[in-house]
Amino acid sequence: MKILDAEQSGRALAVAGAFRPFVEVCLFAGLRLGEAAGLQLGDVNFLRRTISVRRQVQGSTYKDAKFVPPKAGSERTIFVPDDLLTPLSAHVAQQELREPTDQLFLEPLGRLWHRNNAAGEWRSIRAAAGLSSEVTIHTLRHTFASNLIASGCDVVTVQRALGHAQPSITLNVYSHLWPSAEDKTRAATAEFMKAIRESAESPQESHSGA
Repeated sequence: MKILDAEQSGRALAVAGAFRPFVEVCLFAGLRLGEAAGLQLGDVNFLRRTISVRRQVQGSTYKDAKFVPPKAGSERTIFVPDDLLTPLSAHVAQQELREPTDQLFLEPLGRLWHRNNAAGEWRSIRAAAGLSSEVTIHTLRHTFASNLIASGCDVVTVQRALGHAQPSITLNVYSHLWPSAEDKTRAATAEFMKAIRESAESPQESHSGA
C-alpha cells in the first residue's frame, strides 16, 4: 500500500491546476474516485463543515458514466476542516461564473468525471509531481486514512470516515498502521514510570514534628 507524506502531497497539489479541488476531497476527506465525481453542491454543508457521500459515478467512458448509490454501507457524512471548505467555496464561485450547475466537479467540456478521464488527469499530475507509477488516486484515500490513524483516531472513527460497512474491513486494510499491543504496553508503562520519576523528583513539602 502506497501512502504519500506531506512533502509528496504538497507537490501533487501544487501541480494539480484546475483538478486540485477534486484531488483535495480525495486526500482530505478520503473519497473514492467515483464518490468525488458524484459530489453535488448540496452535499457540502459549509456551515456545519461536512461533506455527505450520497452517490457515486460508475462507468469508464462518457457514454456509460452514470450516477449510482454508493457502495453498500458507504453513505456517510465526513467532518472536514475550514482549510478544505475555503478552496471548495472558491471553486464553486468560479464554476458558477462559467456555467451554473449542481454538480461540484465537471471536466473542462462540462461532462462528468469518470474512472478513465479522472485517472488520466491524475497520471499527468503524478508525472509532473515526480511521483511513482504506483501512486493512484486511491492512494489519496489511503493517505487520508493513514493520517487519521497517526493522529490517534480509533478504528470505528476511521471506519465511519471511510464508509466501510464494518470495522473489520478497516482493520483488514489498515491494521498495520495502528500501534501494536506491544507498542501500546511500552508507551503506557513509560508514561507511568515518567510520572513516578517526576513525582519523586519534585520538592516535598516539609513537615515539622509536633
